[in-house]
Amino acid sequence: MAFLDRVNIANAVIFGLKEELKLSGLEYNTCLTIFFAPYILLEIPSNVLMKKLRPRVWLPICMFMFGLVTTMQGFVHNYTGILTTRFLLGVFESGMFPGSFYLISMWYKREEAQKRCTFFFSSTVFAGAFGGLLASAIGLMDGKGGYRGWRWIFILEGVLTCVISLLFYFIITDFPEGATFLTDAEREFVRDRLREDVGDPVQEAKLTPKVTLGVFKDFKIFIGGFMYFGIVVPAYGYAYFAPTIIRQFGYSPIQTQLRSVPPWAVAFVFAMTIATISDSVRHRFLFTVVPICISMAGFIILLTVHNNIHVQYFALFLAAMGMYTAMPVVICWFNTNLGGHHRRVVGTAWQIGFGNVGGVISTYSFLSKDAPRFTKGYSIGLAFMCFSVLSCIAYFLAVSRENRKRDQGIDKYSGATEEEKKSLGDLSPDYRYFL
Repeated sequence: MAFLDRVNIANAVIFGLKEELKLSGLEYNTCLTIFFAPYILLEIPSNVLMKKLRPRVWLPICMFMFGLVTTMQGFVHNYTGILTTRFLLGVFESGMFPGSFYLISMWYKREEAQKRCTFFFSSTVFAGAFGGLLASAIGLMDGKGGYRGWRWIFILEGVLTCVISLLFYFIITDFPEGATFLTDAEREFVRDRLREDVGDPVQEAKLTPKVTLGVFKDFKIFIGGFMYFGIVVPAYGYAYFAPTIIRQFGYSPIQTQLRSVPPWAVAFVFAMTIATISDSVRHRFLFTVVPICISMAGFIILLTVHNNIHVQYFALFLAAMGMYTAMPVVICWFNTNLGGHHRRVVGTAWQIGFGNVGGVISTYSFLSKDAPRFTKGYSIGLAFMCFSVLSCIAYFLAVSRENRKRDQGIDKYSGATEEEKKSLGDLSPDYRYFL
């Protein structure tokens, strides 16, 4: 839903949102930014709440409310109205993204998780392609019922989201130990598979503030946030401003929407291919760094080539392919390396919550006054991708060092009892990190 929202508002701009609401200066960028305030602050509380209410209850509620607010966004008439709806979208989106990754990680072994995490994440990338096609069709409704085309984008897609969310109550499963469609033997089978891979996966004792803060004593938790933070800035910048960039090539609004579709579609195929290979070879590090470098090549082209729209358009493919392939690998690598409910519920929400601080930066990276070259936006994107690569290298070195220490029996928890090891999660001396 997060990326679909970014695509929707980007498409709405092409169809006149800023003009009709009379947004001037940085008001549009502020509308984008306010989304991230609750999104960042509520991700850890939301994951804790999902653990209490169960995924099949909490996730559909968040999705329904997100769709309802999206629909209401189509009826706003001023700056205050769009600010309010954008803030509420952030509130309800905060439960979906980290919660879904958390749920996936509690069902599958690490060598099975990447293609599933990537499929979930890339469905939002695919939604970018679908959103562009749908926006081009909805744009033809401009003026119907007295509403501009951008309003119909929010109204129709919001209603569709609400309808689908009602079905998800019956489709989404809970954590394995609470899944009613499994027999006791099947639950034990799932538990045994995960215990073999990452230790005992059952829900532990109550998650208290002290336990939550204790997770942050591990410096690797912070590196996980940095990895995602660095790639979020260019990725969200692309999602928000790709139609604006393509519009600078001289296309009409409808043609702009249609030309925004192929990069998203190619990114989806590339991401799924890389995820499948990554699971097959049981490796993550190179599948984060190489895609980011591909994306960097695209940004370098956009930064240096200004008189050849075919080369510039090709650069958008490179940018999208790299970013939206690396992002789910970064999330899955870090998330599935965390053992136990407590460390995963906090670590996953922290990574995505802190990473989305980059979304605030991205909203101010591409300003109207910088068109058509957007030198500042591309430069900022490149800088943060370099930061993400360095963070990935740091995380790789950190988990490699931990594995070596445990192989040598010099880990600080090497004297832990079998009962203590169950509560340590990935800090257990028997645990080995995925590289």
